Amino acid sequence: MKSIVIIPTYNEAETIEAVIDAVLREASGVDVLVVDDNSPDGTATLVACHPQFMHRVHLLSRADKDGLGAAYRAGFGWALMGDFDAIVQMDADLSHPPERLPALLESLERNDLAIGSRYVEGGGISDWSLARRAISWAGNQYVRVTLRLPVHDATAGFKAFRRDALLRIGAVDSESNGYCFQIENTWRAARLGLRIIEVPITFTDRTRGVSKMSSEIVREALLRVLTWRWRELTGRSPIPTDTPTAFQTGHHDAVA
Repeated sequence: MKSIVIIPTYNEAETIEAVIDAVLREASGVDVLVVDDNSPDGTATLVACHPQFMHRVHLLSRADKDGLGAAYRAGFGWALMGDFDAIVQMDADLSHPPERLPALLESLERNDLAIGSRYVEGGGISDWSLARRAISWAGNQYVRVTLRLPVHDATAGFKAFRRDALLRIGAVDSESNGYCFQIENTWRAARLGLRIIEVPITFTDRTRGVSKMSSEIVREALLRVLTWRWRELTGRSPIPTDTPTAFQTGHHDAVA
């Protein structure tokens, strides 16, 4: 499948060259699209100076910084206008392991959505404190229980979609702006009965740059998850819920 990896950026000059090089090295033949929200640190300039720019590396520059979800929606729209069969999303800070890209893409041969998961057998987290691990685990439990999701890593941001799956879930028309965007698309895919698989990864905390997490982002996620569930319970959700979810977990070639 012709594939593209979408990487949203805001002030990621310290890592963007390394992550682009790692993606091109680990996943033969893929393209990279960097969606930059007018970074004042020159991130976009570094992308434009890459040796593969305009060949396998592309840049979508946006005028404003208005959230992770908005950046991904712009990137998805760009990719869907092309002829890409698989569309991957990943962070720019090397927290998502580029060496797991082949496993994610291979999983799409039999699935609609492949999630790079920290919370299945073989997955894990590196360099996090016990307190941060507990907060992440609790957040995932909140999402899984509230939305009744059969996904272990519901907040994962390392994902690969088949083109038709991305169109079916209406990702370009989603409503979240922060990290809740990750939850929304997984929820939509599950409710539509798409074939989902979790591929184990080891998540590594960023060593350079600054995290974009904030209390406002956390608040959006908490409230939106409750709102979505309330809409479902009151019959107002635009997503059909009568289709059973085809779900797999574990390694990319395992069937649960």
